[in-house]
Amino acid sequence: MHPLQTQNQSTSAIPVDLIRTVAILGVLLLHAANDLTIQVINDLEIWRWCIVDVYQSVGRMGVPLFVMLTGALLLAPSKNEDLGVFFKKRFARIGLPFIFWAVAYFLWDIYVEGQQVTQGFIVQGILTGPYFQFWYLYMLMGLYLLTPLLRLMVPHMTDKLFKYFMVIWFVGVSLVPLLELATPYDFNPNLFAIPGYVGYFLLGAYLVNVRVKRSTLVALLCVGIALTAIGTFQMSRTVGGGTSFYFQEYLSPTMILSSISLFLLLNTFRTPCDQPVEQSWRKRIMRAISENTLGIYLFHMMVIYAFQNGFFGFSLNGNTVNSIVGVPLMVGLVLVVCLAVLVPLKRVPVLKRLIG
Repeated sequence: MHPLQTQNQSTSAIPVDLIRTVAILGVLLLHAANDLTIQVINDLEIWRWCIVDVYQSVGRMGVPLFVMLTGALLLAPSKNEDLGVFFKKRFARIGLPFIFWAVAYFLWDIYVEGQQVTQGFIVQGILTGPYFQFWYLYMLMGLYLLTPLLRLMVPHMTDKLFKYFMVIWFVGVSLVPLLELATPYDFNPNLFAIPGYVGYFLLGAYLVNVRVKRSTLVALLCVGIALTAIGTFQMSRTVGGGTSFYFQEYLSPTMILSSISLFLLLNTFRTPCDQPVEQSWRKRIMRAISENTLGIYLFHMMVIYAFQNGFFGFSLNGNTVNSIVGVPLMVGLVLVVCLAVLVPLKRVPVLKRLIG
């Protein structure tokens, strides 16, 4: 039987709210800790640096989770849409929020961070995004452009062919860069010319029907996080420079292991379609976070900046609070502020479409 046409998918629902919630918390954790891990290791207390290293190693899994979930939802065998319908839906989903938040961040750059307005500033901001987290939307739009083609390809991929594709992807995006890092030799990048995030995208469609014991997944997840954190520590201590955080890159071998394990682990909490969904307070909070992940993703950097620079009457950064406590505290506060702002605003029909 084809791996994407098993009966499991029709009898149970993907835990979308759970995966989205964990993914956005990962993004918040990553960016809350971001201002600390870019410092040289010897300039921080060793334990504080190591704990933040672990925070980063955990938070990095957020983006791969989002990409795999998107692949699981958009590449499902039941999806069959006309090109016009598909792109109209995608524009409504991220196009309008992209425009709204891009304008907001241009104004933020100018009036809050004092960026000088020049033609280059505007043009470059449009081409690559007015703030660094916009890279994800550009990547997502690239995956959207490929989706109609991948939808034709996926139903015809046997299990063996799919695994072959994944091996080629993993070797090209992960092992070859690792070999270049560990040896004095360079490899021709054209040999394995598969775009990096396409692998995660297709993995989501494949892994949604893979079943592995939870105990095994927890063990693999812990191993992946540990290897990522230890590898980052060793690279920072011995090599330094731009390669210090290689193991925290989204396509490193350890990050792929961690992300796949976490996606599979979260997917074990699927709810049978014929079973009533329990509306506990935890479920309601998770649903609120899930429905606002795009808005939280685009808005949260303003909130982090505001906390770091004392806009709320106090400063929360590495200089005022020990980061071991400060990073999770920042995550909680940023999440609360984002929801407190976004949820009421999205009750206005026009703003609901713009905020995301």
